[in-house]
Amino acid sequence: MRKQSIFAVFVFLTFSLASAQEFTLGVKGGLNLASIGGNAYTGTGLGGLSSKVSFHVGGVVEIPISEKIAVQPELLYSSQGSSWAFYGASDNLKLDYVNLPVMVKYYIIKGLSAEAGPLAGFLLSTNADKEDFKSLDIAFGIGASYKISDNLFAGLRYNKGIMNINNDANINGNSQNNVFQIFAGYAF
Repeated sequence: MRKQSIFAVFVFLTFSLASAQEFTLGVKGGLNLASIGGNAYTGTGLGGLSSKVSFHVGGVVEIPISEKIAVQPELLYSSQGSSWAFYGASDNLKLDYVNLPVMVKYYIIKGLSAEAGPLAGFLLSTNADKEDFKSLDIAFGIGASYKISDNLFAGLRYNKGIMNINNDANINGNSQNNVFQIFAGYAF
């Protein structure tokens, strides 16, 4: 129920803002360099976590507020997690999310914008026990993008997890998703 409420608020705000302004729809995708941070696995003697390469893909809406400021809600499928090594074995922890970032963009010069804003992520699936991870993830994103032309854009973003995703009673400490993204997209 909580997921549907957050999604409904997101959709309502997007369409409310969009109906008052001229907006641009687009699609984007790119690479993720994902890891899990925090202190849940440090000092255990079991091994360690490192970065994992994955991807993200989805849609964006850019809603201009003024000449220099825009709001950009997004709906993305994002494959996250990390690589791990414990007792000589290694594998990838896969955490697949539907992410809803809402970025505020400030155009520094024509085409180049800095962006920052909150992100809510909803866990879809994992290759581990799903009960060991919370279904909701909250992060803060910061990045930059550049409009190559009227239709093409590219950028970088770092999403820093601010909510503990660990739900395993056997593991003490906190774990957060940390994702560096490189993306390109097309605006209609």
